[in-house]
Amino acid sequence: MDGVLSVGLAHAPVRCSAIELLQFDPLPGKTCGTYMASYISSFGGYLVNDDAGKACAYCPLSSTDQFLQYVDARYERRWMNFGVMWVYVVFNIVGALVFYWAVRVPRRTKEEKEGDHKNGGAEK
Repeated sequence: MDGVLSVGLAHAPVRCSAIELLQFDPLPGKTCGTYMASYISSFGGYLVNDDAGKACAYCPLSSTDQFLQYVDARYERRWMNFGVMWVYVVFNIVGALVFYWAVRVPRRTKEEKEGDHKNGGAEK
């Protein structure tokens, strides 16, 4: 999943819908931007209304990279994940062939082996 998520979602901006925004009021005398500046620099996200003095609207994600970091999917590991995927594919193909051979290929019974041994190795 790391490979699929990181390649499919990395480096894209996030725009929260109105129902996803967190609404709150800043401390008296502060704007939303000054109130949230240190928090946003530490944890990311963005404010819809930086200059407002009340009813701040905050989205906790500004980039899909923040979400990927949360689920521990890294774009930098994309080639390693690509290699692991091919190891998985080859392993499954070989496993299917071995399983088919083990189940479907007829084996000689004990009687057939003894019969060949008694006949001096001559085929029937």
